Amino acid sequence: MEYVALLIGAPEKKAVTGQIAALASEILPGHPAPDWLAPGTACAFDFFDEGGEWGAGADLSATLQGHPIDIALLSAAEYGKRRLLIADMDSTMIGQECIDEIADYAGVGDKVAEITEQAMRGGLDFRSALRARIRLIAGLDRKFLTEVADKRLTLNPGARTLVQTMAANGAYCALVSGGFSFFTRIIAERAGFHDHRGNELLFQDGRLTGVADPVLGREAKREALEHYMGELGLEACHTLAVGDGANDLDMLEGAGLGVAYRAKPLVAEEARVSLNHADLTALLYLQGYREDEFIR
Repeated sequence: MEYVALLIGAPEKKAVTGQIAALASEILPGHPAPDWLAPGTACAFDFFDEGGEWGAGADLSATLQGHPIDIALLSAAEYGKRRLLIADMDSTMIGQECIDEIADYAGVGDKVAEITEQAMRGGLDFRSALRARIRLIAGLDRKFLTEVADKRLTLNPGARTLVQTMAANGAYCALVSGGFSFFTRIIAERAGFHDHRGNELLFQDGRLTGVADPVLGREAKREALEHYMGELGLEACHTLAVGDGANDLDMLEGAGLGVAYRAKPLVAEEARVSLNHADLTALLYLQGYREDEFIR
């Protein structure tokens, strides 16, 4: 069977050297030559292995342990440009958890962050956790939330390039969050997403009172993936999903390629690909894009 092995590092570190590529070539069946997608940052190897990919993957991981390089092994059928991107927002497309930033700004950060961490690791029901956190920040002025978005929320490295490049190549890009539509609207505009979904915050007299039913959680993300697939006439093999938390698992499993980005251990273990070193442009390399194709 034909496979593709990819070595991807952070662009600024240039960790994927010629020496590293040569080591990988020696390990992989047939000793394939690297296809450099971005010199110093990403390369791909095509190889055949009747015994399956995982032996080669284990050998690569053992050899490159300690190097700031992500390793992905895909079937040749999985390696190609996707037509739908579904992305989580908090700690994936942006470097923050919105509700934690609101809480920190409001002076109840430690209490809210503790609940967030439990929920993202899968130790607490998402809906219960969300409502518990909302109760801690109830009463805040709407203008306060806008200030948090302006001053505290930042796109993760490579986020805009990922979305802009896929969109320019005909892909539909949707931001789907268990967080709040108040923020998904802002982040979707910054990054260039076609659409966004999130939980609706409720306000009375300009002050936060709660969150609307139904609360969008793990199941809703999978349903969003299926909705966009149906609307666009796509199959799972055309789709790419990325997330970091337990409530992303169904979405990652349902996509043709599910990628864990700086994820919690539970998610990293379950996802098809796990990224711990590279930035979000790695999702472009996973589709075979070359750096000179990027739209920045």
